[in-house]
Amino acid sequence: MLGCRLMFDIIEKVGKSNIFKMSFTVGGEQISSIGQGICVLLGISVEDTQKELEHMVRKILNLRVFEDESGKHWSKSVMDKQFEVLCVSQFTLQCILKGNKPDYHMAMPTDQAESFYNSFLEHLRKTYKPELIKDGKFGEYMQVHIQNDGPVTIELESPAAPIDSKQLAKLEKQQQRKEKTRMKVPSESSRERNVPRSKNDPSASSGAEGDVSSEREP
Repeated sequence: MLGCRLMFDIIEKVGKSNIFKMSFTVGGEQISSIGQGICVLLGISVEDTQKELEHMVRKILNLRVFEDESGKHWSKSVMDKQFEVLCVSQFTLQCILKGNKPDYHMAMPTDQAESFYNSFLEHLRKTYKPELIKDGKFGEYMQVHIQNDGPVTIELESPAAPIDSKQLAKLEKQQQRKEKTRMKVPSESSRERNVPRSKNDPSASSGAEGDVSSEREP
């Protein structure tokens, strides 16, 4: 199971500056922004369930990526610091490359993903403080402005579901049988090459005449 993928942009204010460090803009209008906190880019897989959702919410809120009062790094979570969380759904995180072309068949379809994403936001707000959870507009073309301190970007993936050893052995045997069958059964093209052509077969080409065309004049 691929699970939810999240990328964290850890954003902190420099000195005593109060300007925001992260914002979303749609059609030239700023729709959401935060100062200190975490930007979450959420890639939702077709295989994701409520279990993955809950796991990732726990990780986001408890990941120790900020410094403590003494300046020690990697000591405090976003909840410890009472910082904000800005989220955006980003299906491109589920990209699988086919050669040089990105393929997104593992991303959850839009109608299902929107419902899943809203559940994700709701769970974040219930677990943390609702007023500190911000988001953009699902499915909209947005300009994302990030001033990343560090920069620090962390990619998380929910744990894969455990595979039953008996089921795995069964799948391996099925694959082996398929391979053996594929080796035994000749392809259609090879069967056609091995079938002798009759002299009266109009589709047979005449080597003496040098005719290699499939069409003949009457």
